[in-house]
Amino acid sequence: MKKAMKLSVLSAFCAATLLVSCGKDKPLTSQSNETSVTKDGNVYELDTLNSRIEWKGFMVLKSENSSHFGTIKFESGDVTVKDGKLESGKFVADMNTLTSVDLKDDAENLNKLNGHLKSGDFFETDKFPTASYEITKVTPNTQGDYNTLLDGNLTLKGITKPVQFNANVSVKEDEISISTEPKDIMREDYGVKFQMPIENGVIKDEVNLQISIKALEKK
Repeated sequence: MKKAMKLSVLSAFCAATLLVSCGKDKPLTSQSNETSVTKDGNVYELDTLNSRIEWKGFMVLKSENSSHFGTIKFESGDVTVKDGKLESGKFVADMNTLTSVDLKDDAENLNKLNGHLKSGDFFETDKFPTASYEITKVTPNTQGDYNTLLDGNLTLKGITKPVQFNANVSVKEDEISISTEPKDIMREDYGVKFQMPIENGVIKDEVNLQISIKALEKK
């Protein structure tokens, strides 16, 4: 019984803290930035094996605070480079690859949790199989630890909203890398309002998200 409750709490936590999926169809709602970028320049294709989303969520229990973390892989994406600088880009994540890394050594509960997260109770990955981020503006940043400010539209579970990231962008002859600063996303903004019974603790609204991109010039 305790084991079942523990898995249920983990399911609730991860479901409420993971980035939710978005469908390939038109978003259900949209509040997006207008784009100021173009597709002019050299095209770089996403290296899906070396690109990923990392997420971390937080839960406050009666006796302790805890966190869980995991990854989501990308399905596709491309970046445009103009005059040696990042011009634009769009990245599509495969929500069926979402997983909780901290449960990687517990195969039974990991499989149960991941299956539950992909079901109709949570992310409905059959209906919303992808999530995406599209860059709408690129601004050089001369202050702090990050050299670029990215404005873009984040679409999750059929909801599109503008999200800004600090990022380090490196452009080489045949490769570009983008690494964003970890950023808190409010899950309720994307319709993830699930909360477990108050006596079991509180799932925080903030989800920490970081995007790592590697793209290779299209030959």
